[in-house]
Amino acid sequence: MSDLPRKAVTRTAKLAALPLGFAGRATWGLGKRIGGKSAEIVGRELQQRTAEQLFKVLGELKGGAMKFGQALSVFESALPEEVAGPYRAALTKLQEAAPPMPSAAVHAVLAERLGEDWRELFLEFEDKPAAAASIGQVHRAVWHEGQEVAVKVQYPGAGEALLSDLTQLSRFAKLLGPLIPGMDIKPLIAELRDRVSEELDYGLEAQAQRVHAEEFAEDPDVLVPQVLHQCEQVLVTEWIDGIPLSEVIADGTDEQRDRAGQLLARFLFSGPARTGLLHADPHPGNFRLLPPEEGAEDGAEVWRLGVLDFGTVDRLPGGLPATIGDSLRMTLDGEADAVYELLCEEGFVKETVELEPDAVLEYLLPIIEPAQVDAFTFTRGWMRSQAARIADPRSPAHQLGKQLNLPPSYLLIHRVTLSTIGVLCQLGATVRLREELETWLPGFLPEPDAEMEAAETEAADAGKEGESAAEA
Repeated sequence: MSDLPRKAVTRTAKLAALPLGFAGRATWGLGKRIGGKSAEIVGRELQQRTAEQLFKVLGELKGGAMKFGQALSVFESALPEEVAGPYRAALTKLQEAAPPMPSAAVHAVLAERLGEDWRELFLEFEDKPAAAASIGQVHRAVWHEGQEVAVKVQYPGAGEALLSDLTQLSRFAKLLGPLIPGMDIKPLIAELRDRVSEELDYGLEAQAQRVHAEEFAEDPDVLVPQVLHQCEQVLVTEWIDGIPLSEVIADGTDEQRDRAGQLLARFLFSGPARTGLLHADPHPGNFRLLPPEEGAEDGAEVWRLGVLDFGTVDRLPGGLPATIGDSLRMTLDGEADAVYELLCEEGFVKETVELEPDAVLEYLLPIIEPAQVDAFTFTRGWMRSQAARIADPRSPAHQLGKQLNLPPSYLLIHRVTLSTIGVLCQLGATVRLREELETWLPGFLPEPDAEMEAAETEAADAGKEGESAAEA
Protein backbone atom coordinates (compact mmCIF):
# COMPACT_ATOMS: atom_id res chain seq x y z
CA MET A 1 0.00 0.00 0.00
CA SER A 2 1.86 3.06 -1.27
CA ASP A 3 -0.64 5.61 -0.05
CA LEU A 4 -4.09 6.01 1.40
CA PRO A 5 -6.62 4.37 -0.95
CA ARG A 6 -7.80 7.75 -2.20
CA LYS A 7 -10.14 6.80 -5.03
CA ALA A 8 -13.70 7.03 -3.75
CA VAL A 9 -14.65 3.90 -5.72
CA THR A 10 -11.92 1.82 -4.05
CA ARG A 11 -12.69 3.02 -0.53
CA THR A 12 -16.45 2.71 -1.01
CA ALA A 13 -16.01 -0.85 -2.28
CA LYS A 14 -14.02 -1.80 0.84
CA LEU A 15 -16.63 -0.29 3.16
CA ALA A 16 -19.51 -1.78 1.16
CA ALA A 17 -17.92 -5.20 1.60
CA LEU A 18 -18.56 -5.03 5.35
CA PRO A 19 -22.31 -5.73 5.30
CA LEU A 20 -21.81 -8.37 2.59
CA GLY A 21 -19.17 -10.00 4.78
CA PHE A 22 -21.55 -9.99 7.77
CA ALA A 23 -24.21 -11.73 5.68
CA GLY A 24 -21.71 -14.28 4.37
CA ARG A 25 -20.55 -15.16 7.86
CA ALA A 26 -24.15 -15.59 9.00
CA THR A 27 -24.62 -18.17 6.22
CA TRP A 28 -21.33 -19.83 7.23
CA GLY A 29 -22.58 -19.98 10.81
CA LEU A 30 -25.81 -21.63 9.77
CA GLY A 31 -23.82 -24.27 7.90
CA LYS A 32 -21.73 -24.97 11.00
CA ARG A 33 -24.88 -25.33 13.09
CA ILE A 34 -26.29 -27.84 10.63
CA GLY A 35 -22.96 -29.66 10.86
CA GLY A 36 -23.47 -30.14 14.59
CA LYS A 37 -21.54 -27.33 16.31
CA SER A 38 -23.25 -25.69 19.29
CA ALA A 39 -24.81 -22.23 18.92
CA GLU A 40 -22.42 -20.84 21.54
CA ILE A 41 -19.27 -22.01 19.75
CA VAL A 42 -20.52 -20.91 16.34
CA GLY A 43 -21.56 -17.52 17.75
CA ARG A 44 -18.14 -16.97 19.26
CA GLU A 45 -16.36 -17.90 16.02
CA LEU A 46 -18.75 -15.66 14.05
CA GLN A 47 -18.04 -12.67 16.30
CA GLN A 48 -14.30 -13.27 16.05
CA ARG A 49 -14.41 -13.33 12.24
CA THR A 50 -16.64 -10.23 12.18
CA ALA A 51 -14.25 -8.34 14.45
CA GLU A 52 -11.25 -9.32 12.36
CA GLN A 53 -12.83 -8.16 9.10
CA LEU A 54 -14.32 -4.96 10.50
CA PHE A 55 -11.11 -3.68 12.04
CA LYS A 56 -8.89 -4.97 9.24
CA VAL A 57 -10.86 -2.82 6.79
CA LEU A 58 -11.00 0.20 9.13
CA GLY A 59 -7.27 -0.04 9.82
CA GLU A 60 -6.29 -0.41 6.17
CA LEU A 61 -8.37 2.56 5.11
CA LYS A 62 -7.02 4.82 7.86
CA GLY A 63 -8.81 8.14 7.36
CA GLY A 64 -12.33 8.56 8.67
CA ALA A 65 -12.95 4.83 8.83
CA MET A 66 -10.16 4.31 11.32
CA LYS A 67 -11.11 7.47 13.21
CA PHE A 68 -14.58 5.99 13.59
CA GLY A 69 -13.05 2.72 14.79
CA GLN A 70 -11.08 4.57 17.46
CA ALA A 71 -14.26 6.36 18.57
CA LEU A 72 -15.98 2.97 18.83
CA SER A 73 -13.10 1.48 20.79
CA VAL A 74 -13.53 3.71 23.84
CA PHE A 75 -17.10 2.41 24.22
CA GLU A 76 -15.93 -1.20 24.38
CA SER A 77 -16.70 -1.31 28.10
CA ALA A 78 -20.41 -0.86 27.35
CA LEU A 79 -20.63 -3.97 25.17
CA PRO A 80 -22.27 -7.07 26.70
CA GLU A 81 -19.49 -9.44 27.79
CA GLU A 82 -20.53 -12.18 25.38
CA VAL A 83 -20.09 -9.70 22.52
CA ALA A 84 -17.14 -7.74 23.93
CA GLY A 85 -14.74 -10.69 24.23
CA PRO A 86 -14.02 -11.30 20.54
CA TYR A 87 -13.86 -7.58 19.78
CA ARG A 88 -11.58 -6.51 22.63
CA ALA A 89 -8.25 -7.54 21.12
CA ALA A 90 -9.10 -6.03 17.73
CA LEU A 91 -10.28 -2.77 19.30
CA THR A 92 -7.18 -2.38 21.45
CA LYS A 93 -4.94 -3.13 18.49
CA LEU A 94 -6.69 -0.45 16.46
CA GLN A 95 -6.10 2.13 19.19
CA GLU A 96 -2.32 1.74 18.92
CA ALA A 97 -1.49 0.77 15.35
CA ALA A 98 -2.40 0.70 11.67
CA PRO A 99 -0.65 -0.53 8.51
CA PRO A 100 2.27 1.88 7.97
CA MET A 101 2.84 4.27 5.08
CA PRO A 102 5.89 3.16 3.05
CA SER A 103 9.19 4.97 3.62
CA ALA A 104 9.24 6.42 0.11
CA ALA A 105 5.89 8.14 0.69
CA VAL A 106 7.09 9.51 4.06
CA HIS A 107 10.30 10.84 2.50
CA ALA A 108 8.30 12.48 -0.30
CA VAL A 109 6.12 14.37 2.20
CA LEU A 110 9.16 15.47 4.23
CA ALA A 111 10.99 16.63 1.10
CA GLU A 112 7.97 18.59 -0.08
CA ARG A 113 7.29 20.25 3.28
CA LEU A 114 10.75 20.59 4.87
CA GLY A 115 12.85 20.86 1.70
CA GLU A 116 15.00 18.43 -0.25
CA ASP A 117 17.69 18.70 2.43
CA TRP A 118 15.25 17.64 5.18
CA ARG A 119 17.67 15.02 6.51
CA GLU A 120 20.00 17.82 7.68
CA LEU A 121 17.34 18.75 10.25
CA PHE A 122 17.79 15.38 11.96
CA LEU A 123 20.83 13.68 13.47
CA GLU A 124 18.88 10.41 13.21
CA PHE A 125 15.56 9.43 11.62
CA GLU A 126 13.86 6.02 11.95
CA ASP A 127 12.01 5.02 8.79
CA LYS A 128 9.96 2.43 10.64
CA PRO A 129 7.01 4.30 12.24
CA ALA A 130 6.70 4.20 16.01
CA ALA A 131 2.93 4.64 15.78
CA ALA A 132 0.27 4.97 13.11
CA ALA A 133 -3.05 6.72 13.58
CA SER A 134 -6.06 7.87 11.61
CA ILE A 135 -4.57 10.74 9.59
CA GLY A 136 -0.84 10.38 10.08
CA GLN A 137 1.98 8.33 11.51
CA VAL A 138 4.76 9.09 13.97
CA HIS A 139 8.49 8.48 13.46
CA ARG A 140 11.12 8.58 16.18
CA ALA A 141 14.09 10.81 15.40
CA VAL A 142 16.82 13.00 16.90
CA TRP A 143 16.44 16.71 16.12
CA HIS A 144 19.47 18.67 14.87
CA GLU A 145 19.76 20.30 18.31
CA GLY A 146 20.05 16.88 19.99
CA GLN A 147 16.56 16.31 21.40
CA GLU A 148 14.74 13.03 20.84
CA VAL A 149 11.62 13.93 18.86
CA ALA A 150 8.38 12.53 17.48
CA VAL A 151 7.86 13.46 13.82
CA LYS A 152 4.19 13.32 12.85
CA VAL A 153 3.65 13.02 9.09
CA GLN A 154 0.17 13.38 7.59
CA TYR A 155 -0.95 10.80 5.04
CA PRO A 156 -1.26 12.25 1.52
CA GLY A 157 -4.93 12.59 0.65
CA ALA A 158 -6.00 12.24 4.31
CA GLY A 159 -8.55 15.08 4.15
CA GLU A 160 -10.39 13.73 1.14
CA ALA A 161 -10.34 10.23 2.59
CA LEU A 162 -11.65 11.33 6.00
CA LEU A 163 -14.70 13.05 4.60
CA SER A 164 -15.40 10.29 2.09
CA ASP A 165 -15.18 7.53 4.71
CA LEU A 166 -17.47 9.23 7.18
CA THR A 167 -20.05 9.90 4.48
CA GLN A 168 -19.98 6.22 3.51
CA LEU A 169 -20.03 4.99 7.11
CA SER A 170 -23.13 7.04 7.86
CA ARG A 171 -24.97 4.85 5.35
CA PHE A 172 -24.10 1.78 7.41
CA ALA A 173 -24.99 3.36 10.77
CA LYS A 174 -27.87 0.97 11.44
CA LEU A 175 -25.69 -2.03 10.69
CA LEU A 176 -22.92 -0.81 13.01
CA GLY A 177 -25.35 0.30 15.73
CA PRO A 178 -25.37 -3.02 17.65
CA LEU A 179 -21.69 -2.49 18.48
CA ILE A 180 -22.73 0.18 21.02
CA PRO A 181 -26.07 -0.66 22.63
CA GLY A 182 -27.96 2.45 23.65
CA MET A 183 -26.07 4.88 21.43
CA ASP A 184 -27.17 6.34 18.12
CA ILE A 185 -24.20 5.90 15.79
CA LYS A 186 -25.31 8.41 13.15
CA PRO A 187 -24.84 11.58 15.28
CA LEU A 188 -21.43 10.26 16.37
CA ILE A 189 -20.38 9.97 12.72
CA ALA A 190 -21.85 13.40 11.91
CA GLU A 191 -19.92 14.97 14.78
CA LEU A 192 -16.68 13.32 13.71
CA ARG A 193 -17.22 14.64 10.20
CA ASP A 194 -17.70 18.19 11.52
CA ARG A 195 -14.37 18.04 13.37
CA VAL A 196 -12.04 16.50 10.81
CA SER A 197 -11.08 19.77 9.10
CA GLU A 198 -9.60 21.04 12.37
CA GLU A 199 -7.67 17.84 12.92
CA LEU A 200 -6.10 18.11 9.46
CA ASP A 201 -4.67 21.53 10.33
CA TYR A 202 -1.34 20.91 12.07
CA GLY A 203 -1.06 24.66 12.72
CA LEU A 204 -4.11 24.55 14.99
CA GLU A 205 -2.80 21.38 16.64
CA ALA A 206 0.59 22.95 17.32
CA GLN A 207 -1.07 26.02 18.83
CA ALA A 208 -3.23 23.91 21.17
CA GLN A 209 -0.27 21.76 22.20
CA ARG A 210 1.91 24.81 22.93
CA VAL A 211 -0.78 26.28 25.20
CA HIS A 212 -1.01 23.00 27.13
CA ALA A 213 2.76 22.49 27.28
CA GLU A 214 3.27 25.99 28.72
CA GLU A 215 0.48 25.62 31.30
CA PHE A 216 1.59 22.15 32.47
CA ALA A 217 5.35 22.82 32.24
CA GLU A 218 5.94 22.54 36.00
CA ASP A 219 3.01 20.24 36.76
CA PRO A 220 3.90 17.20 38.93
CA ASP A 221 1.09 15.08 37.46
CA VAL A 222 0.83 15.82 33.73
CA LEU A 223 3.48 16.11 31.00
CA VAL A 224 2.76 17.62 27.57
CA PRO A 225 5.66 17.47 25.06
CA GLN A 226 6.91 20.75 23.61
CA VAL A 227 6.42 21.63 19.93
CA LEU A 228 9.77 22.16 18.17
CA HIS A 229 8.66 22.68 14.57
CA GLN A 230 5.43 22.76 12.56
CA CYS A 231 4.53 23.13 8.92
CA GLU A 232 1.80 21.80 6.65
CA GLN A 233 1.52 18.00 7.02
CA VAL A 234 4.49 17.78 9.45
CA LEU A 235 4.66 18.31 13.22
CA VAL A 236 7.83 17.82 15.30
CA THR A 237 7.47 17.52 19.09
CA GLU A 238 9.50 16.25 22.02
CA TRP A 239 9.53 12.47 22.37
CA ILE A 240 8.21 11.02 25.62
CA ASP A 241 8.65 7.43 26.77
CA GLY A 242 6.13 5.65 28.95
CA ILE A 243 3.65 2.80 29.16
CA PRO A 244 0.79 3.14 26.63
CA LEU A 245 -2.54 3.21 28.43
CA SER A 246 -3.63 0.19 26.38
CA GLU A 247 -0.84 -1.82 28.09
CA VAL A 248 -1.93 -0.57 31.51
CA ILE A 249 -5.48 -1.69 30.63
CA ALA A 250 -4.19 -5.14 29.61
CA ASP A 251 -1.48 -5.82 32.19
CA GLY A 252 -1.13 -2.90 34.61
CA THR A 253 -0.94 -3.26 38.39
CA ASP A 254 -3.76 -1.97 40.57
CA GLU A 255 -1.57 0.98 41.57
CA GLN A 256 -0.87 1.86 37.92
CA ARG A 257 -4.55 1.55 36.98
CA ASP A 258 -5.71 3.76 39.85
CA ARG A 259 -2.99 6.36 39.25
CA ALA A 260 -3.68 6.48 35.50
CA GLY A 261 -7.42 6.79 36.15
CA GLN A 262 -7.00 9.58 38.71
CA LEU A 263 -4.72 11.58 36.41
CA LEU A 264 -6.97 11.05 33.41
CA ALA A 265 -9.93 12.46 35.37
CA ARG A 266 -7.77 15.31 36.66
CA PHE A 267 -6.62 16.24 33.16
CA LEU A 268 -10.18 16.04 31.78
CA PHE A 269 -11.51 18.59 34.29
CA SER A 270 -8.42 20.73 34.93
CA GLY A 271 -7.47 21.22 31.28
CA PRO A 272 -10.39 23.49 30.32
CA ALA A 273 -10.10 25.46 33.59
CA ARG A 274 -6.36 26.07 33.07
CA THR A 275 -6.09 26.45 29.28
CA GLY A 276 -9.59 27.20 27.96
CA LEU A 277 -9.25 24.06 25.80
CA LEU A 278 -10.68 20.56 26.14
CA HIS A 279 -8.55 17.69 24.78
CA ALA A 280 -11.26 15.97 22.77
CA ASP A 281 -9.70 12.66 21.69
CA PRO A 282 -9.38 10.63 24.89
CA HIS A 283 -8.65 7.15 23.54
CA PRO A 284 -5.89 5.12 25.24
CA GLY A 285 -3.45 5.55 22.34
CA ASN A 286 -3.10 9.24 23.23
CA PHE A 287 -1.86 8.72 26.79
CA ARG A 288 1.25 7.31 28.44
CA LEU A 289 1.89 6.47 32.08
CA LEU A 290 5.35 7.86 32.78
CA PRO A 291 7.50 6.06 35.37
CA PRO A 292 9.19 7.88 38.25
CA GLU A 293 12.23 9.90 37.18
CA GLU A 294 15.65 8.72 38.31
CA GLY A 295 16.27 9.81 41.87
CA ALA A 296 12.56 10.16 42.64
CA GLU A 297 11.04 8.25 45.51
CA ASP A 298 9.32 4.99 44.63
CA GLY A 299 5.54 4.82 44.83
CA ALA A 300 2.40 5.21 42.77
CA GLU A 301 2.01 8.91 43.47
CA VAL A 302 5.05 9.90 41.39
CA TRP A 303 3.83 8.30 38.16
CA ARG A 304 2.79 11.01 35.69
CA LEU A 305 0.40 11.11 32.73
CA GLY A 306 1.88 11.94 29.33
CA VAL A 307 -0.66 13.48 26.95
CA LEU A 308 -0.32 13.28 23.16
CA ASP A 309 -2.22 14.44 20.07
CA PHE A 310 -3.97 17.79 20.33
CA GLY A 311 -5.50 17.59 16.87
CA THR A 312 -9.04 17.68 18.21
CA VAL A 313 -9.84 20.23 20.93
CA ASP A 314 -12.96 22.06 22.04
CA ARG A 315 -12.41 25.75 22.64
CA LEU A 316 -13.92 26.74 26.00
CA PRO A 317 -12.57 30.21 26.95
CA GLY A 318 -14.36 30.17 30.30
CA GLY A 319 -13.64 26.51 31.06
CA LEU A 320 -16.39 23.90 31.21
CA PRO A 321 -19.87 25.51 31.35
CA ALA A 322 -21.05 26.22 34.90
CA THR A 323 -24.37 24.65 33.88
CA ILE A 324 -22.72 21.22 34.12
CA GLY A 325 -21.51 21.81 37.66
CA ASP A 326 -24.78 23.45 38.73
CA SER A 327 -26.91 20.59 37.40
CA LEU A 328 -24.63 17.95 38.94
CA ARG A 329 -24.71 19.65 42.36
CA MET A 330 -28.48 20.11 42.33
CA THR A 331 -29.01 16.51 41.17
CA LEU A 332 -26.91 15.22 44.06
CA ASP A 333 -28.92 17.46 46.42
CA GLY A 334 -32.19 16.03 45.07
CA GLU A 335 -33.46 19.38 43.74
CA ALA A 336 -35.60 17.91 40.96
CA ASP A 337 -37.50 21.08 40.01
CA ALA A 338 -34.36 23.24 39.89
CA VAL A 339 -32.51 20.65 37.77
CA TYR A 340 -35.42 20.38 35.36
CA GLU A 341 -35.70 24.14 35.03
CA LEU A 342 -31.99 24.45 34.26
CA LEU A 343 -32.11 21.66 31.67
CA CYS A 344 -35.04 23.40 29.97
CA GLU A 345 -33.18 26.73 29.91
CA GLU A 346 -30.11 25.15 28.30
CA GLY A 347 -32.08 23.27 25.65
CA PHE A 348 -31.67 19.74 27.04
CA VAL A 349 -35.48 19.59 27.13
CA LYS A 350 -37.18 21.00 24.05
CA GLU A 351 -40.05 23.45 24.44
CA THR A 352 -42.44 20.96 22.84
CA VAL A 353 -41.65 18.29 25.46
CA GLU A 354 -42.94 18.07 29.04
CA LEU A 355 -41.29 15.70 31.48
CA GLU A 356 -41.76 14.88 35.13
CA PRO A 357 -38.89 16.50 37.12
CA ASP A 358 -38.68 13.58 39.57
CA ALA A 359 -38.41 11.14 36.65
CA VAL A 360 -35.55 13.18 35.19
CA LEU A 361 -33.79 13.07 38.57
CA GLU A 362 -34.20 9.27 38.74
CA TYR A 363 -32.78 9.02 35.21
CA LEU A 364 -29.68 11.10 36.07
CA LEU A 365 -28.77 9.79 39.52
CA PRO A 366 -27.38 6.37 38.46
CA ILE A 367 -25.24 8.03 35.78
CA ILE A 368 -23.60 10.41 38.27
CA GLU A 369 -23.08 7.72 40.92
CA PRO A 370 -19.27 8.20 40.74
CA ALA A 371 -19.71 11.79 42.00
CA GLN A 372 -21.78 10.72 45.01
CA VAL A 373 -18.92 9.08 46.91
CA ASP A 374 -15.37 10.03 47.88
CA ALA A 375 -13.88 7.23 45.74
CA PHE A 376 -15.56 5.15 43.01
CA THR A 377 -14.35 2.00 41.26
CA PHE A 378 -15.16 2.14 37.56
CA THR A 379 -15.85 -1.30 36.08
CA ARG A 380 -17.00 -2.76 32.79
CA GLY A 381 -19.97 -4.22 34.66
CA TRP A 382 -21.08 -0.79 35.88
CA MET A 383 -20.72 0.65 32.37
CA ARG A 384 -22.73 -2.22 30.87
CA SER A 385 -25.48 -1.80 33.47
CA GLN A 386 -25.80 1.89 32.56
CA ALA A 387 -25.85 1.13 28.84
CA ALA A 388 -28.41 -1.64 29.31
CA ARG A 389 -30.65 0.54 31.48
CA ILE A 390 -30.80 3.24 28.82
CA ALA A 391 -30.88 0.85 25.85
CA ASP A 392 -33.76 -1.40 26.98
CA PRO A 393 -36.86 -0.12 25.09
CA ARG A 394 -39.07 -1.42 27.91
CA SER A 395 -37.35 0.65 30.59
CA PRO A 396 -38.60 4.09 31.75
CA ALA A 397 -35.00 5.34 31.42
CA HIS A 398 -34.98 4.47 27.71
CA GLN A 399 -38.28 6.24 27.10
CA LEU A 400 -37.19 9.35 28.98
CA GLY A 401 -33.74 9.38 27.35
CA LYS A 402 -35.33 9.46 23.90
CA GLN A 403 -37.11 12.70 24.83
CA LEU A 404 -33.99 14.52 26.03
CA ASN A 405 -31.98 16.64 23.62
CA LEU A 406 -28.25 17.35 23.43
CA PRO A 407 -27.53 20.97 22.41
CA PRO A 408 -24.79 21.27 19.75
CA SER A 409 -22.51 23.22 22.10
CA TYR A 410 -22.42 20.22 24.47
CA LEU A 411 -21.84 17.51 21.83
CA LEU A 412 -18.05 17.35 22.16
CA ILE A 413 -18.08 17.72 25.96
CA HIS A 414 -20.59 14.86 26.15
CA ARG A 415 -18.51 12.65 23.87
CA VAL A 416 -15.26 13.36 25.76
CA THR A 417 -16.90 12.68 29.13
CA LEU A 418 -18.42 9.38 27.95
CA SER A 419 -15.16 8.35 26.29
CA THR A 420 -13.13 9.12 29.42
CA ILE A 421 -15.55 7.14 31.57
CA GLY A 422 -15.20 4.30 29.06
CA VAL A 423 -11.40 4.33 29.48
CA LEU A 424 -11.73 4.48 33.30
CA CYS A 425 -13.95 1.38 33.12
CA GLN A 426 -11.43 -0.38 30.88
CA LEU A 427 -8.77 0.44 33.48
CA GLY A 428 -11.00 -0.75 36.34
CA ALA A 429 -9.62 2.24 38.25
CA THR A 430 -10.67 3.50 41.66
CA VAL A 431 -10.86 7.28 41.30
CA ARG A 432 -11.55 10.16 43.67
CA LEU A 433 -13.75 11.86 41.08
CA ARG A 434 -15.62 14.09 43.51
CA GLU A 435 -12.31 15.66 44.55
CA GLU A 436 -11.56 16.63 40.93
CA LEU A 437 -15.07 18.03 40.43
CA GLU A 438 -14.81 20.16 43.56
CA THR A 439 -11.44 21.51 42.47
CA TRP A 440 -12.00 22.17 38.77
CA LEU A 441 -15.67 22.12 37.74
CA PRO A 442 -17.38 25.55 37.88
CA GLY A 443 -20.69 25.47 39.75
CA PHE A 444 -20.16 22.10 41.44
CA LEU A 445 -19.52 23.71 44.82
CA PRO A 446 -22.30 26.09 45.92
CA GLU A 447 -21.55 29.79 45.80
CA PRO A 448 -21.07 31.34 49.27
CA ASP A 449 -24.31 32.74 50.67
CA ALA A 450 -24.54 36.48 49.91
CA GLU A 451 -25.73 37.38 53.43
CA MET A 452 -22.95 35.32 55.00
CA GLU A 453 -20.37 37.01 52.76
CA ALA A 454 -21.71 40.44 53.76
CA ALA A 455 -21.57 39.52 57.46
CA GLU A 456 -17.99 38.24 57.09
CA THR A 457 -16.98 41.45 55.28
CA GLU A 458 -18.64 43.60 57.96
CA ALA A 459 -16.87 41.66 60.71
CA ALA A 460 -13.52 42.04 58.95
CA ASP A 461 -14.05 45.78 58.53
CA ALA A 462 -14.98 46.12 62.19
CA GLY A 463 -11.81 44.27 63.13
CA LYS A 464 -9.70 46.64 61.06
CA GLU A 465 -11.38 49.65 62.67
CA GLY A 466 -10.61 48.19 66.09
CA GLU A 467 -6.98 47.68 65.18
CA SER A 468 -6.72 51.28 63.91
CA ALA A 469 -8.25 52.63 67.15
CA ALA A 470 -5.86 50.57 69.24
CA GLU A 471 -2.88 51.85 67.26
CA ALA A 472 -4.11 55.43 67.71
